[in-house]
Amino acid sequence: MHIFITGIAGFLGSNLAEFYIKKGFKVSGSDNLVGGDLENIPSKANFYRGNCENLEFMTKVMKNKVDVVCHAAAYAHEGLSSVSPTLICGNNVTGSTSVFTAAIRNKVKRIVFCSSMARYGNIKIPFKENDILNPVDPYGVSKVAAEEILKILCKTHDIEYNIAIPHNIIGPKQKYDDPYRNVVSIMVNLMLQKRQPIIYGDGSQKRCFSDIVDCLYCLDKLITDKNIVSQTVNIGPDEEFISINELFEKLSNKLKFNEGPKYYLDRPNEVKHATCSSDKARKLLNYKTTINLDESIDKVISYIKTKGVKKFKYNYLLEIENDKTPITWTKRLF
Repeated sequence: MHIFITGIAGFLGSNLAEFYIKKGFKVSGSDNLVGGDLENIPSKANFYRGNCENLEFMTKVMKNKVDVVCHAAAYAHEGLSSVSPTLICGNNVTGSTSVFTAAIRNKVKRIVFCSSMARYGNIKIPFKENDILNPVDPYGVSKVAAEEILKILCKTHDIEYNIAIPHNIIGPKQKYDDPYRNVVSIMVNLMLQKRQPIIYGDGSQKRCFSDIVDCLYCLDKLITDKNIVSQTVNIGPDEEFISINELFEKLSNKLKFNEGPKYYLDRPNEVKHATCSSDKARKLLNYKTTINLDESIDKVISYIKTKGVKKFKYNYLLEIENDKTPITWTKRLF
C-alpha cells in the first residue's frame, strides 16, 4: 500500500510515516516546513516540499499510484486563529480543499482527514461525535468546513473517507519552540530553562491528552480497515481529565521546578473544558488507552532533554494587534 501524508515533517505526520515504514508500506508526503522539521522525516519516505494550497503541486506529488491520503497538515492554532484568521483559515480550508481535490484527481481509494476537537466548542462534555457542533474560533470553524467539503466531494466522486478527531496529542517530535500551541511541551521547555511557564486565565480550564502511540493505533484503523468507512471518530482518552494548574503541578514535581507560573489574561475564545467520549472508538476501533498521562509526559521530558532546550520562534504574522491580542505574543514574552 502507498500512503501519502500531508504534514509529514510535523509531529503527527512524521510519527505516522515512521509507523507505516516499519510496517513495510510505501510512504510519501509533503510539508512546507513552517511548523515541521526536516529532521523529523524518515529517510525512507519520499518527501516533497510545498504548500497544500497549491493544487497543481499537490496533484503532481500524488501521481505515483497513491492508495490512501492522510491529511495531517494544518496550522493547528486555535488561539492564534482569532488574531490571524486569514492565515489559519486559508491553510485549513483552501489547503484542505486542494488536498482533497488532488487526491480525487489521482483516483486515490480513501482520504483520511485529521480534524480537531475545536469543532465542538463550548458544549457539554464529554464531546460525542454526533453532538451539535458549536466552534467558537476561526480554527474550529475551518475544521468543520473542511470536514463538510470532504464529505461532499467524496460522496460526489465515490471516494472512501474517514475523519479522525484527535484530542491534544503529545509525545516525542512534538514542536516545543512554538509559543502559540502545545502546552505540555511549552511548559517543559521553559522549566528546563529555569523560566516560569505562562498560564492563560486562572488555570482552571481542563483538557485530556492523548499519547501519540494510542493515536497512531486509531489512525491505522481509519486508514487501512476496509470495513471502516464514512466514520467520524474521537481519538483521545476519557479516563484522565486535568486542569492546566494541575498539569503545571505535575510537571513541576517531575522537573523539581520550585517557582510558580505567570498568569495572563485568557486567550480570546478559549474553550473552558475539552474532553471526549471514547465510546465509539472502543466499539469501532477496539481502542483502549495504553499509555497514561504520566508516561506520556515522561516521554516528552526525555525527548526535550535529549534534543536540548530551544528559544521560541514566532513564525506566524499577527494580523490583528489590539487589546484582545495576548500580550505574550505582541511582546514576545516566551
